[in-house]
Amino acid sequence: MFSRDRWLEIFDTIKKNKLRTFLSGFTVALGILIFVVLFGFGNGLDNTFDKYFKDDALNTMWINTGRTSKPYMGYKANRQIEFDNDDLKDISSRFAFYIEGITPRISTSANVGYKLKSNNYSVRGVAPSHQKNEMTIMMKGRYINGLDVENKERNIVLGRLVKEDLFDGEDAIGKFVFGEGRSWKVVGVFQDDGGDNEERIVYVPYTTLQLIQKNTDKLRQIIISYKPELGYGGAVAFEDQIKKYLKKKKFIDPRDPRGIRIRSAAKDLKENDQFKSALSSIILFVGIGTLLAGIIGISNIMVFVVKERTKELGIRKAIGATPRSIIGMILQEAIFITTISGYIGLFIGIGILKLVGNTLEEEYFITDPYVDLNTGILATFLLIAFGAFAGYLPAKRAARIKPIEAIRDN
Repeated sequence: MFSRDRWLEIFDTIKKNKLRTFLSGFTVALGILIFVVLFGFGNGLDNTFDKYFKDDALNTMWINTGRTSKPYMGYKANRQIEFDNDDLKDISSRFAFYIEGITPRISTSANVGYKLKSNNYSVRGVAPSHQKNEMTIMMKGRYINGLDVENKERNIVLGRLVKEDLFDGEDAIGKFVFGEGRSWKVVGVFQDDGGDNEERIVYVPYTTLQLIQKNTDKLRQIIISYKPELGYGGAVAFEDQIKKYLKKKKFIDPRDPRGIRIRSAAKDLKENDQFKSALSSIILFVGIGTLLAGIIGISNIMVFVVKERTKELGIRKAIGATPRSIIGMILQEAIFITTISGYIGLFIGIGILKLVGNTLEEEYFITDPYVDLNTGILATFLLIAFGAFAGYLPAKRAARIKPIEAIRDN
């Protein structure tokens, strides 16, 4: 039941013992504050992993060429391997059962302009399935299609920031931009969750770009999206089959780690998720350790508080106070101080996370750190519960002391 006299007594005790109350509250608030900030930073790291490693479709693999490191079948080491359009067709037909989509990617840069405005942008020559690999989102118009590739059309798809740079508020669809000494018709504008760099790119049909580059059929990269039902194990086996096939076709030593390099989004994601889980576990371990330190700290302070008040408690018993009322008074004071301090630490911690925002993203890879309010409240509740328990044990011990012994205590 609510007792006005007890609350007045608690406030009077707090007022008379400001330093003791401050130390008790500071221990609790600091424990919750550190836990919230650490947990929030852990969630910020999760956000960074999601942002940078889940920007591409997970059923995707990138096949790149390089230089060999070993001589093989009469070919010297350090030979530059190149793909061509025939390799694209051979892979498509030989592994049709596994493949959902396939596209080359030819990367270059060019000065692209409209009227009096121009700038240098990354240009990628691609096929239609590239849109799904990069999870490109069309804002207006369309992406590169099969007819563009087949007819070597001079059609172009602009990134959102490219369109803003060149066109301001003007509609870009159907207009002509200039680049590589030719005019290109804008057929689409896209956005990409991968960030600003991904939106300063333009896409064109890869066959058109090959035609401009001295009518070559060379490719440096092939991107494959395999059927999702293959799963992680099937994707790894598929990757091994492609690597063996291409090494055999290009006369590369099977033991040569270079020449052909394949990167799989599924494998990258699995490795990154393992690293992220390990990092999150460490952060959680440190956070729980901080809470335990807070619990130990408040326990030590409560033991000291009860010891300091032994003589007072003896006088109370001498004038008729029951052990239950003494224990209740100490517990109520401990719970009150712990609750107020705990929630102060919680809200300061949340405030720090909001203040930090994305300022740590570039240097520490922490994006939008946050803590779920329920998690923070649960942690605070646990600290309050343990604080009450920490106060109960010494209070119970003190309540059993005989009044004459308590009064004599020094």
